[in-house]
Amino acid sequence: MLTIEEIKALMKDLEPDSIERTISFREDKLGPAACAFSNDFPNHKKPGYILLGVNDDGTVNGMTIGDEELQKIGNIKSNGNVLPQPSLVVSPVYKIDGGDVVVVVVQPSSYPPVRFDGRCWIRIGPRKGRATIEEERILSERRAAYAKTYDLVPAFGSTLSDISLEYFKLNYLSIAVDKETLSENGRSIEVQLASLRFYDLKEKCPTNAGIILFGINPEFYLPGAYIQYVKFQGNEMICDVEYEKKFSGAMITELNSIDDFIKNNIIKERPVRQDTFQEQIIRNYPYWALRELIMNAIMHRSYESNAPIYIYEFSNRIEILNPGGLFGDVNAQNFPYASDYRNIVLAEAMKILGYVNRFNYGIQRAKEEFNKNGNPEPEFDITLITKFKVSIPINSKW
Repeated sequence: MLTIEEIKALMKDLEPDSIERTISFREDKLGPAACAFSNDFPNHKKPGYILLGVNDDGTVNGMTIGDEELQKIGNIKSNGNVLPQPSLVVSPVYKIDGGDVVVVVVQPSSYPPVRFDGRCWIRIGPRKGRATIEEERILSERRAAYAKTYDLVPAFGSTLSDISLEYFKLNYLSIAVDKETLSENGRSIEVQLASLRFYDLKEKCPTNAGIILFGINPEFYLPGAYIQYVKFQGNEMICDVEYEKKFSGAMITELNSIDDFIKNNIIKERPVRQDTFQEQIIRNYPYWALRELIMNAIMHRSYESNAPIYIYEFSNRIEILNPGGLFGDVNAQNFPYASDYRNIVLAEAMKILGYVNRFNYGIQRAKEEFNKNGNPEPEFDITLITKFKVSIPINSKW
């Protein structure tokens, strides 16, 4: 935590490219600033500072910063408009020279280039600006020197012919990158893929994320990259199998197939007569909550494992079992309120494609939805170490 003396020193230092002063809490102001510091184009390998409540000349504005303004700052990290998700810490409100000051500390990203609303921003001296094609290439190549999540690792032995460029261009690129950037000339398909972390320029091959999302046959390189659904006739796995289905292929198409399957094959509803002789429609599971937990399994699973994600539907519950236990900063004490991402690129892609609404919010909201629907609270087994399991009881009125 910075001291008031350290904050005053930052306020007076008008030249460095690691400081931005502003009195605006608008997302189109804070988002690009967080994006630029995350990209750390000067390669300082040190945090950047956004000083809120401070004028351009380094003086305190005298404004009051309340809960609403602090919420807007927090939204920059959680709403998914800055991708990959930035690492930032928001200070308490300091009273300095008769006004409120808040400091946002933004750490350099290990996964550049970082974008805000599809645009890549960098620091250019004491100001920020949009990155050029060459500057984005530098950020993409620099990523190779940083620690990587498994989805960023090159899929050695693969080539561009192993991924569907049609899926990438038609179904993803246009919503991941803003139109102005796309209209610029000189970007090869390799550079376009690399700027979104689907291709490794140094190794000249797709990353695991590229294979998972757009692969023509992802299982050839990642044998466990599929989802196995099994429906049993009773409450135990020894019961007869009523139906089973395998979801494999490029994730960008399978996500929609899974979404439709949940909605049309798993979720069921029926009328129940009330004391007033009116009928109430009840559902076995709430669609949004069940979908959220399945999407979480896809996003957080370990793709290094040869095991798939299993979805077991019993007559009294649904179980979701995926490879990979709690990851990074998440542990038994802070789950589900802390967040970390085993697959940073896949998390970003699922947000862009609309299958994730906000970061670090889904499980909490899902619990609320299950409660409203009449389902007992889902049970999370986080003791399995190499696996993660959630058991979802059926609606108690079903």
